[in-house]
Amino acid sequence: MTAHRFGEFAIVIVFEGNRAILSVGGDVDALTAPTLGAVVRALVEQGHSDVVLDFGGLAFMGAAGLWVIVDTSTQLGKTHGALTVRSASAHTRRILDLTGVSALVHIELSDPASTLGAEQPPGDQSRNRPSLPIAARLPRMGQSHTSTEVIDAALRLVVELAKATVEGADGVSVSLERNGQLTTVAASNDTVLRMDAHQYETGEGPCVAAAVEGHWFHVESLAEEHRWPAFIPLAMHEDIGSILSSPLLGTERSIGALNIYSSSERAFGPPEQELAALFATQASGILVDAGSDLTDGQLANRITDALKAREVIAQAQGVLMARHHVTAKVAAATLHRNARTAELVVRQHAIDVLASTQGIIESDA
Repeated sequence: MTAHRFGEFAIVIVFEGNRAILSVGGDVDALTAPTLGAVVRALVEQGHSDVVLDFGGLAFMGAAGLWVIVDTSTQLGKTHGALTVRSASAHTRRILDLTGVSALVHIELSDPASTLGAEQPPGDQSRNRPSLPIAARLPRMGQSHTSTEVIDAALRLVVELAKATVEGADGVSVSLERNGQLTTVAASNDTVLRMDAHQYETGEGPCVAAAVEGHWFHVESLAEEHRWPAFIPLAMHEDIGSILSSPLLGTERSIGALNIYSSSERAFGPPEQELAALFATQASGILVDAGSDLTDGQLANRITDALKAREVIAQAQGVLMARHHVTAKVAAATLHRNARTAELVVRQHAIDVLASTQGIIESDA
């Protein structure tokens, strides 16, 4: 066992044959992520093709930490290795899901029997009370403070990544339609917040235009820009030279904008425009996956489908437990691993597992 500690940040490494298990504690941010990345990279170069990141002691993970996961997955992919994330909190798993990083790794699930939430201590019978119909719960679910926090945290990561990746970017923000009006839900600095606010107050500008019209706007030079006469002087007062705003697209309409600001004129050429479009697509995917662009009826259907999928997966997990005499944790890991090998989504593989036992399973179970 090897231990490395840097203030509150700590890494403990345990080797099990060719498998390297890194227990990570504290914050993985811009200061500590390079250390984690260097340690993991060294392990991969030493031939450890099976790497586990145990996040049981993780307090916070920023965009830099996501980059470590992506980079490690890429390295291991070249040698047909595997990266596993273990003991991640529900919040961390949600961030990984929303940013698409979970598709690159194996998420090792906890034993469901040991994950009673703080809302219900063992022995509390409140979980046995009749539940409300899903549609009746929708308003409270849609207004969940935690749900909004998770979505905004994922969008903040997109903002951090865009600012670090798009050359010439001095600030990035995400404007989102909430309660019938545009608001900034993620911003890299105060200047960006003021820039967005100027557009909301004047009712004009590339951010507002992109959100309303659903296509991207590029201000190459504020000094030469003649559109939006009320907004331009305010932007120039903030020492902004150029702006790139890309729409965030829901399933049926535009719901916001990703805004990239630079203090230099003509900062964003074709490569930067392409990157901006990619980040806007990522942010749009986060919102669509989270149901932020859905009506109550659409969200009800999505939740119903998710509950059906969860039921099928749970039944398949039970089949594997009985068939192979393994724990729920091992059965879940086997189900996910076999689905990846067969290049199937987990739900479809679960249906196949049940079909192998029962003979016939309806495809919409």
